Amino acid sequence: MIALLADALPPPLTHGQYLTTQFEAVPLVLILGALALYSWGVIRNNRLHPRHRWSVGKTVAFAAGLLVTAVAVFSFIGVYDDVLFWDHMVQHLLLIMIASALFAVASPLDLLFRSTTGDAHRWVVRGLRSPVACFFGNPIVAFVIYALIIPVTHLTVFYNYTLEHEPVHNAEHLIFLGVGYLFWRQIFGSDPNRYRMHPGIQMLYLFLAVPIDTFVGLSLDSEDREIFTAYSSMHRTWGPSLVTDLHMGGVIMWVGGDTLMMAALIPVVVHWVHMDERRAVRIDRELDAMLPDRGSGGNDPADLPTS
Repeated sequence: MIALLADALPPPLTHGQYLTTQFEAVPLVLILGALALYSWGVIRNNRLHPRHRWSVGKTVAFAAGLLVTAVAVFSFIGVYDDVLFWDHMVQHLLLIMIASALFAVASPLDLLFRSTTGDAHRWVVRGLRSPVACFFGNPIVAFVIYALIIPVTHLTVFYNYTLEHEPVHNAEHLIFLGVGYLFWRQIFGSDPNRYRMHPGIQMLYLFLAVPIDTFVGLSLDSEDREIFTAYSSMHRTWGPSLVTDLHMGGVIMWVGGDTLMMAALIPVVVHWVHMDERRAVRIDRELDAMLPDRGSGGNDPADLPTS
């Protein structure tokens, strides 16, 4: 397998290779199938609930998530993802930090709930209320899975295994999308979930996740030798050295991952501010309703007799 990888090395990554593409049947079918299913759900929801049409913003978010996924898999990033470690790290961030977050915003489970009727709807409701759904919808579970997957897929022999077995490498892409979706649905979107975190808890959730990428990135950046034998066996003669490539990947995970995680705090803070504003307006209305009508007389200071 290693020999085959060495023989199949792409040409040096220069400016002329940035438009290089690759298209594989399975990822292409999955992306087009997801787009078709989501579009069908939007059309059906709008027919069933014409007064509550599906959000255009969520539809755009889903399409953008598929586009980011396609760029990560089909562009030069996908071509060089098993040759250059830094390139793989860019792909990793695109899938688990950006595409997954966009899928969470798109709320596909909410769309499934709204676009089904009859027996299909009952099965959907049963599934959303099942112990499995409740388990994976728990923010603690989502956080723990994220905290385990990131180091396991980048600091253990599992990563070397993905380089030697292309089907496992492709499955890793789905793992990133799935784990990222479980993580980001706690922050974004309207998918049905029995657990709803206050924006303040969401901020803590994101702050606690930052050290995960930092730890993995710094661990990779501190290595003084290549830790993945598959890269050494490829005998790549162009690009950065093996150790430099490893360090570049570590810095991308550390700086890029932390930056994206902190950027996610912005919409959380905005939501918190809007929530407090709505609460203040509601309290003002309740207080106004409790006050006596000024026009009824008797309690208006202007009605008091003057001496």
